[in-house]
Amino acid sequence: MKFKCNTVFETHALAARLAEKLRGGEIILLGGDLGAGKTTFTKGLAKALGVEEVVTSPTFTFMKSYAGRLTLYHYDMYRVTDASELYELGLEEYLGAEGGVCVIEWNKFENLGKTITVNICGSGDDPRLIEVEGIEL
Repeated sequence: MKFKCNTVFETHALAARLAEKLRGGEIILLGGDLGAGKTTFTKGLAKALGVEEVVTSPTFTFMKSYAGRLTLYHYDMYRVTDASELYELGLEEYLGAEGGVCVIEWNKFENLGKTITVNICGSGDDPRLIEVEGIEL
């Protein structure tokens, strides 16, 4: 399914539609260039899941978790050079966790099984074209 989002508000609204469908155990892979809006989409998802904390990109920590209706595990693997780093850090233990949702930017994990893919195209003040696969919205 493809969507055009002209504003941050519309991006958050689309993320909220996705959040309504989540039951726990889902893995969401976010794709898009730097500045496309992956973290913006994650902020909208977090808000819709009832997360009250400020959501920021976990670029230097690799993963942050946030409590809400479902625990949100937000990964950013931009700086990861090899998948073995992730396993050494124990980050795979949250993948598919019951009662949680994993959102992964710049995925480096292998063999994740069934995932939801959100690809975001656009940058700056341009509208975002967002394609969602793996779930009906």
